Amino acid sequence: MLDKSKLNPVQNDSTERTSTGNYSLKEIAKFDKLAESWWDSNGQYKTALEFNRVRVAYFIAQICKFYHRDPNKLNPLQGLHILDVGCGGGLVCEPLAKAGATVVGIDVSEMSIEVAKRHALTSQLDIEYRHEHAQHTSKNDENRYDVVINAEVIEHIPNQQDLLKQCSQLCKVNGCVIMATLNRTIKSYLVAIVGAEYIMRYLPIGTHSWHAFVKPIELNNMAENGRLQLVTGIGMTYNLFTKTWSTTSSLAVNYVQVYQRLTPD
Repeated sequence: MLDKSKLNPVQNDSTERTSTGNYSLKEIAKFDKLAESWWDSNGQYKTALEFNRVRVAYFIAQICKFYHRDPNKLNPLQGLHILDVGCGGGLVCEPLAKAGATVVGIDVSEMSIEVAKRHALTSQLDIEYRHEHAQHTSKNDENRYDVVINAEVIEHIPNQQDLLKQCSQLCKVNGCVIMATLNRTIKSYLVAIVGAEYIMRYLPIGTHSWHAFVKPIELNNMAENGRLQLVTGIGMTYNLFTKTWSTTSSLAVNYVQVYQRLTPD
């Protein structure tokens, strides 16, 4: 049975926050269990792999636009330092590295980091992967990165505002922060939970909690508190008939927001 209580937009339970960082042990265990499936085109993430292809193409296009690069040139991201916060198995990191960027990926799931390292080795890509959380990274790498990416992570984090601030701190002043997440709408509940988890089984049941989804206005408010200014945004949509993902002007389900880090007060 579906848990109708998930239709109540309440804050994440603060008891999920560990004493060492802003993450949930329950969420880590969830992704540890699926770690070996990150790159399996026939596994639990097979639909997510197509989603990732379209999503990363948008990331690269926006980074090129932000830094006045030609996306059609060889290695358009060369010279840029990019951090992927919550990198999982490296699905975002690898295309960025192939585009010429110097990439660092961090994740609190040690098993996912090991999978990412192995796959990068097989792909002959030089990517630095670390088993750590953004709070630790922000203390050591403040103002280091040209681009900070946080893709489909914030909805799994107990204190979402803290994560936004940490991403902002890690980004250089006037640099680019990209956030990707799910909107908290009735449509997102029907599509991302009822459809994707219970009916189509594209994701394991329990992957998402609807109450943790973030409305664009909420994300923008948290971003402003972290000295981030909205540049642009776009939605993502899935076609059941063609089984393909594409971008859309609607932010009703999956969406991406691109921000610029402002000068500190």
